[in-house]
Amino acid sequence: MSPREIQAEQADIDTPLVRELLAAQFPQWAALPLEPVDSSGLVNAIYRLGTDLSVRLALRPSNTDIVQREQAKLATIAPFLPVAIPSVEAIGSPTDAFPGEWSVHRWLTGTHPSPGALADPRGLATDLAAFVDAFRRIDLPDRPPAYPGERRTRAPMESMDSSTREAIGELDGLIDTRAALASWEESLAAPYDGREVWVHSDLTPSNLLVSAEGRLTAVLDFETCGVGDPACDLFPVWYLLPANVHDEFRAALDVDDATWLRGRGRVLSQALIVLRYHKDTNPAIANYARHAIGKVLATGPDRGSRDDG
Repeated sequence: MSPREIQAEQADIDTPLVRELLAAQFPQWAALPLEPVDSSGLVNAIYRLGTDLSVRLALRPSNTDIVQREQAKLATIAPFLPVAIPSVEAIGSPTDAFPGEWSVHRWLTGTHPSPGALADPRGLATDLAAFVDAFRRIDLPDRPPAYPGERRTRAPMESMDSSTREAIGELDGLIDTRAALASWEESLAAPYDGREVWVHSDLTPSNLLVSAEGRLTAVLDFETCGVGDPACDLFPVWYLLPANVHDEFRAALDVDDATWLRGRGRVLSQALIVLRYHKDTNPAIANYARHAIGKVLATGPDRGSRDDG
């Protein structure tokens, strides 16, 4: 699907629409101040509602009950996690103007971390490792209902091969395609014993909030969380953290070589595809992808295992 086709599928969401939805379904909040949140996200439009709430609407609305399933999942896993995660206060019903479920959340404080400008890289690495470790330790007798995100967390690396190679080809001239292919093939060859744990699967800067001191305060967007390959939660290594704290993050999670390589490959695949489709339409998310690709290629098979950034 081309960027133009992706944009064509997106709902026409603006402040008057959100006001209309609130007035019709949650009049107790309809008079509160409402402001769009500047976000590079690819999945949801976010509006701040008053001081304590936010409204979230999918850019591509679905007539499924995905919001209700996410609410059940969030409520189930929240007690196990060391930082705040979204809390759903209410779920709105589809309308003719917006043909999908939408939701009102508690507002979470913090700002998105910026690669290369972290106030406390070592502290953030410690916090992220603690979050991932707590997530992995979740052991529920009855898992909340699975939903489409688990197709990603449980997907074998081989299932990403075609789209990854296509993205590498499309980005010729923008990246070192030879190095990207070599790195991808090394990750693709890494073994996986099939062990599954709870994973968030998208721990990128746009889904993290940090305090002014640089410590992790909240993790966002659990649409693709589920049970799957532990490598899915190594994204911060290449998307965010400087090389001088990689070893600490890795040691805290006891990551073996094969899992490390699979994590690197999953990051590379996602970043290549994001850059391919959004390099001209979403500068912020494209810059995150460029950063991650650069970090991966700096630690590829012919570049050694460390970089300086």
